[in-house]
Amino acid sequence: MPVFSQQNRAPDPAPSGRGADLPLRRLAFRAMATQCEVQYTAPGGDPQASAFEAAAGGWVRAFEAKFSRFQPGSIVSRINDASGKEWVPVDAETESLLSMCDTLHFMTRGMLDPSALPLLRIWDWKADPPAVPGRAAIAEALRLVGWTKVRREPGRAFLPERGMALDFGGFGKEYAVDIVALIAKDHGILDSLVDFGHDLRATGAPPGRPAWHIGLEDPKAPGKTWASVGLRGKSIASSGDYLRCFTVGGRRYGHIIDPRTGWPVANGCTQATVIADTCLQAGMLSTSAFVAGVAEGLDLIRSCPGAEGIILTEKERAQTRGFFNYVASS
Repeated sequence: MPVFSQQNRAPDPAPSGRGADLPLRRLAFRAMATQCEVQYTAPGGDPQASAFEAAAGGWVRAFEAKFSRFQPGSIVSRINDASGKEWVPVDAETESLLSMCDTLHFMTRGMLDPSALPLLRIWDWKADPPAVPGRAAIAEALRLVGWTKVRREPGRAFLPERGMALDFGGFGKEYAVDIVALIAKDHGILDSLVDFGHDLRATGAPPGRPAWHIGLEDPKAPGKTWASVGLRGKSIASSGDYLRCFTVGGRRYGHIIDPRTGWPVANGCTQATVIADTCLQAGMLSTSAFVAGVAEGLDLIRSCPGAEGIILTEKERAQTRGFFNYVASS
């Protein structure tokens, strides 16, 4: 994912943020294969901060243990291991996430498919040396993909063909960002920036500032930004494949796979960035917009009330009408 980061800037004139005299606290840990950070202020001091950090960290650890496909004992691993063999009992929380998958698949027109793990496995961008799978392997993996094939009944789930597999990585991190932001609110923390692997949700503002300023990484110059946005009460996520990719035979292959074709996205897009009310919405839209390309991608973003976005290609920047209302510098 392209990098977002809070930019170090001098306080704006006549700051309007709450708690200008409060210290900006930082909770940092690693989870879900990424760096997680929460910047926040705690009007209640150390007791409030300690309670929030314990609750947030505990929830994230429990969520990862339960739903990561990389955890052997997780419910997702149990469902995958039982593919083609038997139904797996699931609790109410898992049923809720599976229902969320229905919504995400529908709203992204099939471009976000939690059953696409067979394709991710054969397109291993981290392999050394990397390799392009054969067309027969792609066809076989594609045969196992399709969210509508997943069978569900109250209290249980089943993948009907051996080799089918689920992966919540396409939305799990963004969902976790939203939950941690709600945990902060429940603990009386009104100013926070939750950043999990550069998918962010901004609430309130940092001390002495009117908004959180987030840098947008330049895909043509990774590590540098092409602009920044100011956010309050909004989330932001970005998708791009310029960092996670490999080259074989002079052709570049990115890590984002189109589950409809079985091939890495190759439509000329370098980055898609979306601002929305929740991080789940922003992440869902940025990924699907990147897969869809400029025209359909912008249409997808516009279909979500309150969402704004921009899609970068090698030659152009195409954005929704309201995106630049958030741009702080360029």
